[in-house]
Amino acid sequence: MLTDEYRYKIFKLVEANPEISQRELARKLGISLGKTNFCLKALIDKGLIKANNFRNSNNKLAYAYKLTPSGIDEKANVTIRFLKKKMKEYELLKQEIENISQEVRHDPH
Repeated sequence: MLTDEYRYKIFKLVEANPEISQRELARKLGISLGKTNFCLKALIDKGLIKANNFRNSNNKLAYAYKLTPSGIDEKANVTIRFLKKKMKEYELLKQEIENISQEVRHDPH
């Protein structure tokens, strides 16, 4: 369930805004709050992200997330894997567009 795409996006969002709420993270990821909680918990359990409690401006208990040294290494690895996947998808899509374009050019109608 925790794909490289979600790992990449979570690492990027948490690194940019450590005090991001799970609700805001869920909104930016386009997934449910429950799935966001599951993903964060998995990354915390693996020691890739650390969560520290703090009081937010509304005096509610909140968390500040930080990538651990292992998390920083994993972010680099995930970024490379994610980039390779997206590049492959791009090449396949580019080829499909070329094939369709050729069909259209050769269609007698």
